[in-house]
Amino acid sequence: MAISFPSVSRASTIGWRTPAVIVVCGCLISMISFGPRATLGFFLTPMSQANDWGRDVFGLALAIQNILWGIGQPFAGAIADRYGTMRVLCAGGTFYAVGLILMAYSTSPGMLDLAAGVFVGFGLAGCSFSVVLAAFGKLLPERWRLLAFGAGTAAGSFGQFLYSPLAVSLMDAFGWQTALVSFGVGMLLVLPLSLAVATAPAEASHGAASQSLRQALSEALGHRSYVLLVLGFFTCGFQLAFITIHMPAYLVDRGLSAQVGAWTIAAIGLFNIVGSLASGWLGNLMPKRYILSFIYFARAAAVLAFISFPVTAVSSILFGAVMGLLWLSTVAPTNGIIALIFGTRWLATLAGFAFFSHQVGGFLGVWLGGIVFVRTGSYDAVWWLSVLFGVLSAVVNLPIVEKPVVRAAPAPA
Repeated sequence: MAISFPSVSRASTIGWRTPAVIVVCGCLISMISFGPRATLGFFLTPMSQANDWGRDVFGLALAIQNILWGIGQPFAGAIADRYGTMRVLCAGGTFYAVGLILMAYSTSPGMLDLAAGVFVGFGLAGCSFSVVLAAFGKLLPERWRLLAFGAGTAAGSFGQFLYSPLAVSLMDAFGWQTALVSFGVGMLLVLPLSLAVATAPAEASHGAASQSLRQALSEALGHRSYVLLVLGFFTCGFQLAFITIHMPAYLVDRGLSAQVGAWTIAAIGLFNIVGSLASGWLGNLMPKRYILSFIYFARAAAVLAFISFPVTAVSSILFGAVMGLLWLSTVAPTNGIIALIFGTRWLATLAGFAFFSHQVGGFLGVWLGGIVFVRTGSYDAVWWLSVLFGVLSAVVNLPIVEKPVVRAAPAPA
């Protein structure tokens, strides 16, 4: 099989792995890896009740997961850029499966931190959509790239839509432990699917770029637009992690059923399919920084409206639909800006560092949600922080300059 890297290969040079096959298999990986993670909030109440834990115990484990996912993502990206994506996806899928299965049998906070925090966190770093999107950037023609970024993100959202009611149904029929084990076994499907999105090791690249990893990181971290992009991405993680983990419990506290929480999270996933595809499509038509700024401001407005009125089943699902349109729609323009400025050679690594900022925000969103609730009996302070961060990120993204970086030409021999 002849594959040309890092320059984008065309369908004619990659045999059976046509662009359509690559996108479909990559989207399936995104769906399978994102679905179970999006359902973990539904396990907060039954696991806490079964083990006599406060919400801060479960919140800390998921906070550890978010920060380790963020810490692991740049390393997973660098390994994928250097040695190819397949081994990273396989290792991530295995870690993720082990973590979910161990989580089902966790009876102490330490074991929960290891299973849901360490194993699932590093598993997500290896097999989540960030690695898949970087593979899309290297394998697909440029005209496919932004739409594929949107499709890969939308597939993760479809996983959220599919797995949320599935999780509640499995828990009602067989118990929460069986649901976790089932999700863990299903995660192993990532391994065969990774064959379709495999990229070549750096040594096999034709015309490999001379830029080293150290040079790429130095260039990016010294680039004002990249720094602004990374800072804005913090808010995305804060809002998504807080809502994903604490929204089901928040709605139960308001007297609504667990099914309302399931359909609210499912609505987020369903409508984000539209939002992610739309942001990928719009990224070809208008500056991507404007798309990001609008998304962050609209999220702040949606949260403000939601907490300003009485919470009902209708308002909750409506909030889920609105947030769904804005949920992971930041990913395509964010990756698109990185690819535009720096190229695709180190895309997985640079996107991984941006994602680390996202997961620092996710860590704080999950952890503060648990701590604030335990101490005050309310999530109000975290909701208001979500509004503030949304407005700040909307402003931060506006000065980004969307132009390829100018590099000095190599000296002639």
